[in-house]
Amino acid sequence: MSDVSDFSRFRRNPMFMEESDGKLCCNLCHYNCEIKNGSFGACGVRGNKGGKGIIPFYGFITALAIDPIEKKPLYRFKPGSKILSLGFAGCNLRCPFCQNWHISQNTDIADFESDLGGRRKTGRGVVSGKWMQPQEIVNAALANHSPSIAYTYSEPLVHAEYILDCMLIAKKNNIDNVLVTNGCMNQSAAKEILELTSAANVDLKCFSADTYKNVLGGDLQTVLDFIKLCFEMKVHLEITTLVVPELNDSVKELNDIADFIASVDKDIPWHLTAYHPDYRWNAAPTNPQFLREMAKEAGKKLTSVYTGNI
Repeated sequence: MSDVSDFSRFRRNPMFMEESDGKLCCNLCHYNCEIKNGSFGACGVRGNKGGKGIIPFYGFITALAIDPIEKKPLYRFKPGSKILSLGFAGCNLRCPFCQNWHISQNTDIADFESDLGGRRKTGRGVVSGKWMQPQEIVNAALANHSPSIAYTYSEPLVHAEYILDCMLIAKKNNIDNVLVTNGCMNQSAAKEILELTSAANVDLKCFSADTYKNVLGGDLQTVLDFIKLCFEMKVHLEITTLVVPELNDSVKELNDIADFIASVDKDIPWHLTAYHPDYRWNAAPTNPQFLREMAKEAGKKLTSVYTGNI
């Protein structure tokens, strides 16, 4: 584990932040944040120090594990293989049912220059992790004979610069790059990352623009465009929807999602997964029978529909 004292070797200039009319703008995701000096953007990890963009979490890994690839979930990409999975801090959504909220969602505003030893403060709180250079990630995949690396757990795309550096090295070592993402990323940045991506699982959390905006802090059209771009760029694509009671579990909304996926390609696998109470959402767990019935209904439109978390 690297010490915070030598953290300077991990810093680099952000690729997707620029000065405009005296303000610092981040054009990575749908928020297009104007970040004030000493503050972070909506993701809690992309900041402004003295009018310059900083990414003080470059190389800060909150989770590292070897998983079966089906856990991502990816059922039609290298089935039966294992994958090195790494997680990060922060997220550009505010899902009240988040199952990884300890690393993605904290609310305390903090001084990002604090020395915390083995911990690091995001713009919203404290998370634990360790420092790893991109080459160390690839070395870990090679040492564990993992043919793929997954960028996952919390939202990886807000760490675009680090992911790109990892992806370039992985590609040179014939290791596939896999994204597990909410898809809330602007097209120009998405294209750059998807060029190096072999497979992606995109969370299509609902099919209501109002729910995305007012409950999740996201943007439905941005996600739909990201999914279409994945398909156009020939990235292996699978889609996951966590079926959350009192949020997105109407028959109509789930049918609308199935119709959208079919309009892109009926062969895109769709994972319908069961919710359990977590973080700030306390509805009853998803009814397994309802999930199976919706999967059966969606199977009339799509080639592959799976249920999970039952």
